[in-house]
Amino acid sequence: WETCWFKVELSIPTAWAGREVHFLWESDGEGMVWRDAQPVQGLTKEGEKTSYILTSSLKETEPHSLTLYVELACNGLFGAGKGSMIAPPDPERRFTLSKAELVIFNRDVYELLVDLEILLDMAQLLGEENQRSFQALYTANQMVNMCDVMDPSTFPAARDLAAAIFSQRNGESQHTIHAVGHCHIDSAWLWPYEETIRKCARSWVTVVRLMECNPELTFACSQLRLISVLWQAQQFEWVRSWYPGLYTQIQDFVAKGQFIPVGGTWVEMDGNLPSGESMVRQFLQGQRFFQEQFGRICSEFWLPDTFGYSAQLPQLMRGCGIRRFLTQKLSWNLVNTFPHHTFFWEGIDGSQVLTHFPPGDSYGMHGRVEEMLKTVKNNKDKGRVNHSALLFGFGDGGGGPTQKMLDRMKRMSDTDGLPRVQISTPDRLFSVLEKESSQLCTWVGELFLELHNGTYTTQAQIKKGNRECERILHDVEVLSTLAVARDGTFQYPASQLQRLWRLLLLNQFHDVLPGSCIQLVVEDALQYYTEIRRAGTRLQEEAVQSLCRELLQPKAGSAESTLVLNTLPWERTEVISRTGPAGTESLALVTVPSMGYAIVREPLLSPQPVAVRKQEDGSIAMENGVIAVCLDMMGHLTSLRLVDSERESVPDGCYANQFALFDDVPLYWDAWDVMDYHLETRKPVTMLLKPLEITLAGGLRGSASFSLQVGEGSTLTQEIILDATCPYLRFLTQVEWKEAHKFLKVEFPVQVRSTNATYEIQFGHLQRPTHWNTSWDWARFEVWAHKWLDLSEHGFGVALLNDCKYGASARGNVLSLSL
Repeated sequence: WETCWFKVELSIPTAWAGREVHFLWESDGEGMVWRDAQPVQGLTKEGEKTSYILTSSLKETEPHSLTLYVELACNGLFGAGKGSMIAPPDPERRFTLSKAELVIFNRDVYELLVDLEILLDMAQLLGEENQRSFQALYTANQMVNMCDVMDPSTFPAARDLAAAIFSQRNGESQHTIHAVGHCHIDSAWLWPYEETIRKCARSWVTVVRLMECNPELTFACSQLRLISVLWQAQQFEWVRSWYPGLYTQIQDFVAKGQFIPVGGTWVEMDGNLPSGESMVRQFLQGQRFFQEQFGRICSEFWLPDTFGYSAQLPQLMRGCGIRRFLTQKLSWNLVNTFPHHTFFWEGIDGSQVLTHFPPGDSYGMHGRVEEMLKTVKNNKDKGRVNHSALLFGFGDGGGGPTQKMLDRMKRMSDTDGLPRVQISTPDRLFSVLEKESSQLCTWVGELFLELHNGTYTTQAQIKKGNRECERILHDVEVLSTLAVARDGTFQYPASQLQRLWRLLLLNQFHDVLPGSCIQLVVEDALQYYTEIRRAGTRLQEEAVQSLCRELLQPKAGSAESTLVLNTLPWERTEVISRTGPAGTESLALVTVPSMGYAIVREPLLSPQPVAVRKQEDGSIAMENGVIAVCLDMMGHLTSLRLVDSERESVPDGCYANQFALFDDVPLYWDAWDVMDYHLETRKPVTMLLKPLEITLAGGLRGSASFSLQVGEGSTLTQEIILDATCPYLRFLTQVEWKEAHKFLKVEFPVQVRSTNATYEIQFGHLQRPTHWNTSWDWARFEVWAHKWLDLSEHGFGVALLNDCKYGASARGNVLSLSL
């Protein structure tokens, strides 16, 4: 990720007067040209950008000698791996500068070649049944016959032949494609966050140069990082801080309506795993940034490349001023083809947003004839709407549109036999779709991606950090708000909280929180979580000091007491652990009001203490008057009963809390995928290292622990805890993981029959089938949930809760949590 700087001194021959002169640069590393201390052009061989235009027609008054600087990165468009696109960075990989030349660019030859490319594509792709394919073929043949490569004066007549074909117009019924420049830049993926800043600069400065020469070009930018055609707030902020001159130019083109901020969120976040509050903050921070910097909020939510979309998103969008949504990722479905490209998407509360999937199934088109024809042919909503989007420009690693893409589409703007192509804007597209929307269908519920199910579980530390930091920031805000209400002199830590929220939101980018990124990005993300924990804990302490200052002052002669706070909106009675003056741990049963606190001096006495008994066969029974459980020596839960009703939850002959190991060898996307065939490799974990033993003998808390060997070299230790008055059993699990291409789950078969299980999502829940009747059902063999999943029938149910996991499944009567 180092960069090298080249000083380039140029001297243009006077004999080149009137010629178009380019500085040609080819290397397998990404580069950027600097001139007069400002970035002026990105250079990416993989992105077909290998030259910087010095002059379109050299004049005597122009400088013939000048100095440029080229910043060359030791990484390509897709990182620094070897062998495949998703290979990890190779520290031994070397990058080569293969060409640095001053050249004359022959514009006439270039235009002639683009004409021939379009004509030959029409001839090949329109088919023998279409007379336009033959017209294009014979025109191309005539052009070749007419051209003398040694006599440039023959070129104009040849080009006139092509122009005659391109000028033959379409009928009014022809489909219209709205082409929008785009440059998807992953904020971190196969490169670290810091490299993304340079990627943004390279991509966006190239777009600015194109806009100067092509005033019709529009560019939709969805991330506020450095180089995206679709802007999201974080990337914009990076460019503003690191490249202020470029940022000023971008603001000018935003004002002209060419550089178009879309998206409305701080980053292009994962669409499944962030909490409801996190998603609200994504929109809040993004929309606020757009309003402050560009004087407007986004009306389109632009999220083309995340791994599924929560059923809560339509309500959140509408609440944040957004009524339109664009993505294309469901075209990656491995099993079922999604039935629409333009439709209304309805969330769990009935909120609807107009949704469009570009029918070309890509956000990185190149403006070719083949792509235009696919867009029309592939459109699932023919007859309902006659307009669709085409996003053009190199993406994922940046790059963006090229002049050749624009020149191709200019020739197809209204050419008989091809769809009508117009450079457009997201607003223009959606405005037309809204007028045509009376016949559109409605999709209710989540947009589930039938691929990349492993991202719900990959990189367990990132998942844990996200959930913990979401809770910490919630608690800081609750306690700080109460402190302000109680003491007007307390300063609400707004700026500190914004900084911490933005760190958390950054880590929710759709290749970071899912874990589908290189190790260097994981290390950065974990450092950000550490910073949020550290600063969040300090802010909590400051709020508590202000809120409960008098209560925290020790008073002479008073009994030892503990201040207990409850940041949840319901009264809680729970067993807590507190540390005494001598450092000893003691337990107390406490009741704390909703969003409040309590002073604990004398612990409450439980009306029903926990009883723990070891049976002759080595099993352990625990009961607290609410539930009764039985555990065998392996830690299996063999019985879980409600004491009042005597209703048994574990089926006869079954084991709950059963750990199982699966092979995890996907077809390609290693960090992303777990395939359905992994279910055929299930192996129960049976290697006992330490049998179940009682660790707390009862009273306010009973517990037992055991250890297992998992796979070849991993170990698992679990403590199973039952507290007084508590209606649930807790499992504290620690795994020292050393396996490769293995997948660990824990299973809970329950004595409940239901065709649907319920899963928590952002600010709500949804149901998914527990059967595999259809391909849509079995494609959801591994799904995501937040803090709980539940299987219930009338009058009875069992829920499985977690504090840091997201992958889950419920098939038949077995609830499974992916670890």
